[in-house]
Amino acid sequence: MLKQSLNFKLSQKLSPQQIQLMKLIQLPTQAFEERIKQEIEENPALDTGKEDELDTFEDSLDYDDTSENKNNDEINIDEYLSDDEIPNYKTQVNNYSSDDDEKNVPYAAGTTFHQSLKTQLDTFRLDDNELIIAEFLVGSIDDSGYIRRDILDLVDDLAFTANIFTTEEKVISILKKVVHNLDPTGVGARDLKECLIIQLHLKEKTTIRNLSINILETAFDHFVKKHYSKLQEKFNITEQELKEVNIEISKLNPKPGSSYAGNNKIAEQIVPDFSIKILDGELDLTLNSRNAPELHVSREYNNMLKGYQESSIKSKSQKDAVFFIKQKLDSAKWFIDAIKQRQQTLFVTMNTIMHYQYDYFLTGDERNLKPMILKDIADQIKMDISTVSRVANSKYVSTPYGTKLIKEFFSESMKNDQGEDVSTKEIKKILEIVISEEDKKKPLTDEKLSKILKEKGYPIARRTVAKYREQLEVSVARLRKEI
Repeated sequence: MLKQSLNFKLSQKLSPQQIQLMKLIQLPTQAFEERIKQEIEENPALDTGKEDELDTFEDSLDYDDTSENKNNDEINIDEYLSDDEIPNYKTQVNNYSSDDDEKNVPYAAGTTFHQSLKTQLDTFRLDDNELIIAEFLVGSIDDSGYIRRDILDLVDDLAFTANIFTTEEKVISILKKVVHNLDPTGVGARDLKECLIIQLHLKEKTTIRNLSINILETAFDHFVKKHYSKLQEKFNITEQELKEVNIEISKLNPKPGSSYAGNNKIAEQIVPDFSIKILDGELDLTLNSRNAPELHVSREYNNMLKGYQESSIKSKSQKDAVFFIKQKLDSAKWFIDAIKQRQQTLFVTMNTIMHYQYDYFLTGDERNLKPMILKDIADQIKMDISTVSRVANSKYVSTPYGTKLIKEFFSESMKNDQGEDVSTKEIKKILEIVISEEDKKKPLTDEKLSKILKEKGYPIARRTVAKYREQLEVSVARLRKEI
């Protein structure tokens, strides 16, 4: 027997408009401009620039509210401009993830890295099979310039994909005689050791370079671990000679592929969303004008509605046209309002961050950065943490000290020896200064660094120092040692 009952359930759901607004907020300036261009192309009711008789969107919809229908077949324009109809954007599916965001991937023009390598193969005398093997080896080179796969795997792939049956010796021979002589030097190496040796072999021979090759070939591990005393003893060389070897090897390129100017990777141009200047000793925040374009409703669409309202005969085709126009006007109105709300959200969020980190923006000293988390800003501006996160993760601000990613101003707190909350950024900056001032012949261990920080009033454990050092991309003491 079926049982019927009533259940009350309280739930929160984001409307399609709110979802679209969140997506607009997280877009950086350049992507935001592309989004506006896309919307203008898709919505003919949206236009840019200024119009003589149409100052705002609201003015464009200023019709006589007292007008009445002359008969039952006539459509009330004011009713059509109300929110009873569902515009296109409200019918879109909203069960998306962040991975569904459209991404415009730029491509490099001209010759790519691998195309350049294949073009150079034409300068070698190779038979058909050798050329196929050489091209296959070039195609196996990664963006750093290395071949990471085993030669035996390459031999198998040549047999299965290119129908070329060869041996490991033959592949290695072509690798050394052909690929290793391509430009940039060092390309096609199978590891760092081989990459450095290839570059040294292609240079003019000197005593130091010959010694450098010998050290890399027979004592590579001692060299990378900076066991200098063992190297001096093994090769019977002076400290000065070892220093010259170190300088010679440091001039080599450990990633020859990344130095190629025509590589597929393109450096992204950063357009700051905000600008902070110091005027008369006070901070002045401005929002990039490209974040607030001037949009309005197309004059033609308004004329269409006026023409329909003034028409005495309302045909079915005219009614269908009004439905279409109404949807486009709703979409245009929402998009204009969303841009205004985006502009306000960005400015309010950044203004709060600027005042929270006032001392830093005045001086540029990272030691003046206060502990600040997303919740601190969200509580002050009365917005959700996710909104602050969207602003911080993708926006840049131009300051007198350079262009900074906003999320860099956020950090957790730790207590100093006086019980005061200090930013982890401040501790990292002091740690960085201490390491930069150390004696490179006797670099400080993490234990010694921990003691120095404690003396400066920051009781930090050794493992915490190690974590901060790794975040600063600083090597351990042994690898920081210099001759």
